[in-house]
Amino acid sequence: MSEPTPSKSGGAATETALPAPAPIHVSRPDEFPGEVEMSLLEHLEELRRRVLRSLLALVVSAVLCLVLVRPLVQLLQVPAAGMRFLQLAPGEFLFVSIKVAGYAGLTLVLPYILYELLCFVLPGLTRRERRLVAPAVAASAVLFMAGLAFAWWALVPAALRFLVSYGADVVEPIWSIERYLDFVLLLMVATGLAFELPVLQLLLGAFGLVRSRTMLGAWRWVVLGSALAGAVLTPSTDPVTMLLLTGAITALFLIGVALVALVEQVRAQPA
Repeated sequence: MSEPTPSKSGGAATETALPAPAPIHVSRPDEFPGEVEMSLLEHLEELRRRVLRSLLALVVSAVLCLVLVRPLVQLLQVPAAGMRFLQLAPGEFLFVSIKVAGYAGLTLVLPYILYELLCFVLPGLTRRERRLVAPAVAASAVLFMAGLAFAWWALVPAALRFLVSYGADVVEPIWSIERYLDFVLLLMVATGLAFELPVLQLLLGAFGLVRSRTMLGAWRWVVLGSALAGAVLTPSTDPVTMLLLTGAITALFLIGVALVALVEQVRAQPA
């Protein structure tokens, strides 16, 4: 009886190769949880609905503020205690009342607008990005309110004291109500926007786009930029307001650097 012929390699007969096992999918914490496939038209339709809801909320809030506009105007006149205001044209107070109601309505409805923005953006973000973006957006609303309060409590009174004292022996300070409220509202909104700087720094640092050491190394340029921002954002030209806003922006920048450094330390710790 003939024996089995050995293989050319000198070993035993080659066994049948088994199919490779299917790859096992391991979910990672940075994947998209609850991902829902949507077409471009569906995304646009969702965006349209959220924009319309935000606009409707803004209109309703502005109308409510228009009903209560007289107490709001009196509140904005508090920093200018003792000043006389005039209506220099027919309907001036009506138009300025609508403007005040619009600003106040936007301030009140800002958290809801940010909520609609989050609901639209969060489904497309990873878990890690959600943990960063959601608190940052909430903090931005708080910082904007803090900027409004800082402007009303510190910047506006300082600017008015300087502007009233300068030339008080030459002219009598009787102001137009529209010009005064434009001055106050623009200064408050500009300060509220400037207070968003730490949130922007935190997001840039959390996504690894910039490091705290790099930020801190550019402090001279930040001081220069803060001075320019203080000169551009303030509607008046007095140095007191510009210096206060410059100091506030610089302090906010340093707070942002500290937050980025804290994020870097947390990221460097072993899991």
